[in-house]
Amino acid sequence: MRRLASTMLLVMIAAYAMAQMVDPVKWKTAIATSGDEMTVSFVAAIDDTWHLYSTDSPEDGPQRTEFHYETMTGLEPLGEATLTAGTPITHMDDAFGMELTYYEGSATFSQTFKVTGSEWTLSGYVFFMSCNDGMCTPPTRFEFALPDGVAVASDSGSSASSSANGGLWTPVIDQLQAFNGEGDITSDVSGQTHSWWYILIAGFIAGLIALVTPCVWPMIPMTVSFFLKRTKDRKKSIRDAYTYGISIVVIYVVLGLAVTLIFGASALNSLATNAVFNIIFFLLLVVFAFSFFGAFEIALPASWTTKLDEKADATTGLLSIFFMAFTLCLVSFSCTGPIIGTLLVEAATSGSVLYPAIGMFGFAVALSLPFTLFAMFPSMLKSMPKSGGWLNMVKVVLGFCELALSLKFLSVADLAYGWGILDRETFLALWIVIFLFMGLYLLGFIRLPHDDDPQPSDRVSVSRLMLALVSISFAVYMVPGLWGAPCKAISAFAPPMTTQDFNLDPDSRIQTYHDYEEGMAAAARQGKPVLVDFSGFGCVNCRKMEAAVWTDPEVKRIIDDEYILIELMVDDKTSLAEVQVVNENGKDVKLRTVGDRWSYLQRSKFGANAQPFYVLLDHQGNPLTGSYSYNEDIPAYVEFLNNGLKNFK
Repeated sequence: MRRLASTMLLVMIAAYAMAQMVDPVKWKTAIATSGDEMTVSFVAAIDDTWHLYSTDSPEDGPQRTEFHYETMTGLEPLGEATLTAGTPITHMDDAFGMELTYYEGSATFSQTFKVTGSEWTLSGYVFFMSCNDGMCTPPTRFEFALPDGVAVASDSGSSASSSANGGLWTPVIDQLQAFNGEGDITSDVSGQTHSWWYILIAGFIAGLIALVTPCVWPMIPMTVSFFLKRTKDRKKSIRDAYTYGISIVVIYVVLGLAVTLIFGASALNSLATNAVFNIIFFLLLVVFAFSFFGAFEIALPASWTTKLDEKADATTGLLSIFFMAFTLCLVSFSCTGPIIGTLLVEAATSGSVLYPAIGMFGFAVALSLPFTLFAMFPSMLKSMPKSGGWLNMVKVVLGFCELALSLKFLSVADLAYGWGILDRETFLALWIVIFLFMGLYLLGFIRLPHDDDPQPSDRVSVSRLMLALVSISFAVYMVPGLWGAPCKAISAFAPPMTTQDFNLDPDSRIQTYHDYEEGMAAAARQGKPVLVDFSGFGCVNCRKMEAAVWTDPEVKRIIDDEYILIELMVDDKTSLAEVQVVNENGKDVKLRTVGDRWSYLQRSKFGANAQPFYVLLDHQGNPLTGSYSYNEDIPAYVEFLNNGLKNFK
């Protein structure tokens, strides 16, 4: 239990550190030569109250300090990097539950090389982690290229392009903050709170859906009856039921934390646009959908539940109840697994390290709620609907929803890498067919092998009829989207309008530049101010802003007539013609993709790293008013644009 608590603490403080973007360890390199040997020293300056972990930290502890050499010519390493300055401190760390060695103040590590050529180059990175008493940074890289400022190889790095050092890239963070403090339209900070609530509510709804699956629903009366008959003391029975519900919550929250630990705190943000992960998620959801359709059943080994049943019978008290809760989770896995998987996928790719745990908390609360309610009011059990074919219908409907959601993840990978296999028309066509078929299934025109009645029913219940109407109406609603209609209700899921090949209203598209320097040059030629949109292919809120705000006639008119729009995708995976090396916070950072370059521009020039992020600039790259983030208030956005025009003129 103490280990679990320390893990939860580590996750939370890592998330806090990421949010604050702290940089407590600054690195620099030094070179000394003697004959045919050369020593490279890596000097770490550590902020007060912080410490840097040693090179021999245990594998199951915090990230040890590691030295990686990616490119090495004319050199041969002699041994490994060793500590040459600094005092090791050994301490029993309660958070990690182990004895750790670290350094405070400063530490120097030296690596000796034998020089084997007349010219040499060396590049790589230091991988490290630092903590203080209140927080930890995620594992971080300090990248280096030696000799300083020299390209180490044609594919590993070069100095940043001259444009990156020009006036257009000059930081304007102070100016932007000054505008934001003068009452102009500023970044809407409610987006993060909305996202937390969104994940929590999504988890709660997923838990309610899981309740009405064939694996869980029949277990409610059986489990509650067991608790009520377990003792003659009804108060104790109710107390046991509470404990049972709390155990379910604990199990699923731990599962959410496990997702964070597996992927790593610093990796969750990259999952949103990583092609490999998005394709895996796409295939995972397709498998779940076919499972719900009855093609096969996802089930854990029966021996697992048997052993837990034996444990529950052999133990007493709280531990027995916990094992019973764990048994419920395993027994219901064939139905809840796909729902949990979908929720965890959505939470893990939403950009926060704590989202999986929050989603699982909402899911578990909903799942455990009926057990405690029926234990408090056992007479309610008599009014519960009996198990039947309607439970199987729920599974099939969920299967259609899983299939539709899977296309979102395939679309993200397709957009980020520019494959062009799932443009907007294709996406909408597939969704139209999916929801049309779901409506026909609800009406009884489509039957699946595991349905109770293999023949269509002559009569359809009112509830099924209403659900069928909703599904078919939704399919019909999307049909105009094939010809360019905005379909705002699905803007967060469908690919952007720019991928639409056939559009009956070509004027609905806003002329957009996708290169910063090119767009700024066009603005100077036309004498217009610039609207820079830092966006992302996997950014749901970006799609919402484009569909809900940019389609407004007044907003569109102002952007079209008065501004030059530059849209910069920070998750564009297109490789740069030449890898660029820039200095950020005292560290050399390699920009390998187009998205890396625009992300660096947003961080270094504007001091922000969240999307969507809008800023209005003059021809020299100076802000005209405060920044603007996710906020679907159209009058506020119009005011934001008009403020920029007023200051520009």
